[in-house]
Amino acid sequence: MDCLLDGRLSVIQSTRGYRFSVDPLLLSEFVTTRPGDVVVDLGTGCGIILLILLYTRNINRAFGLEIQEELAGQAARNAAINGFKDRMHVIMGDLRQMPMKKGWADVVVCNPPYRPRMSGRINPDLRRAIARHEMMASLEDILRASAHLLGKKGRVALIYSASRLGDLLSTMKRHNLEPKRLQLIHPSSCSDAKLAMVEALFAGKPGLTVMPPIISQGRFSIEGGP
Repeated sequence: MDCLLDGRLSVIQSTRGYRFSVDPLLLSEFVTTRPGDVVVDLGTGCGIILLILLYTRNINRAFGLEIQEELAGQAARNAAINGFKDRMHVIMGDLRQMPMKKGWADVVVCNPPYRPRMSGRINPDLRRAIARHEMMASLEDILRASAHLLGKKGRVALIYSASRLGDLLSTMKRHNLEPKRLQLIHPSSCSDAKLAMVEALFAGKPGLTVMPPIISQGRFSIEGGP
């Protein structure tokens, strides 16, 4: 059990296998939401992004799609122990065979695997391997699913490897997702960017805002929260 937001959220995670890093915390702060939004998290893991959004934003309902049974169970338990059982729903399923209907979400968020399927060393722990490599879903799959879910003027926000930013932007455009906001994350003030957060508007007009960079972990830490 980990505590976030100065102990206001309690989050069950595996003692072994995949555990979230600061990336979803940064994404939960970056994404734009409006009062009453319906938010979908693709590959929700233990549900951390949705939990933070439900606690800090005035959204209506949250849905987490997760292909791994163990993680889906954790997300459902986390919703219950934090008092969000009636507003956060976890669906076990494959985003490549989307179980949710078209055009009903206002916001889609995703902290996807950053590495191509066959690149680098594959972690022997399958749960970690799926989180880090495109074994169960590619960037193309994720953005196709996002475009399917979003209604008019719906928004999708992802955090991704800065080295693959070109792939992310071009794939977004291919699925009628217009990049509107970009923020880079640097390990230090003298380091190249390692991660990028991008928010795109479904069927939006061109025009990209590049926001000030984040250095290190910004104002988040796993132990203490913002």
